[in-house]
Amino acid sequence: MSGKTAIIRAVCISGKKGEQKHPVDEVELQPQHGIVGDAHAGNWHRQVSLLAQKSVDKLQEKVTLRLIPGAFAENILCDGIELAKLPIGTKLRIGSALCEVTQIGKECHADCAIRRQAGDCVMPREGIFAIVLEGGTARAGDTVEVMD
Repeated sequence: MSGKTAIIRAVCISGKKGEQKHPVDEVELQPQHGIVGDAHAGNWHRQVSLLAQKSVDKLQEKVTLRLIPGAFAENILCDGIELAKLPIGTKLRIGSALCEVTQIGKECHADCAIRRQAGDCVMPREGIFAIVLEGGTARAGDTVEVMD
């Protein structure tokens, strides 16, 4: 999968855990921290969350609720890579930052905002999580590149 590239469709943050994120113009990714200003930042293994636009599109076909960027509490919404197929340990260049995949999917708490509204959440099945190895910035239009 090395060399594969995706386009970032949105970068999103939230002030509280358990709520949907909202798109912002740009995010700053810091090593051992994650995204500055995001509730999920901290020195742990899920500093940055990524979700493929394709995953959102599949659910959008089944629900009438309009699914907007950040609806699944993802930090990075991108198009062009099957994220859930990347192995743990994969290095990703996200904008100018370097990250490493640490987890595929997650246990979903049943009361998350999108599950209450749409009846389903794709993040537990198809979202991925990463830590920040080298700081940088990312914005919509930048790329996510799978590194060697």
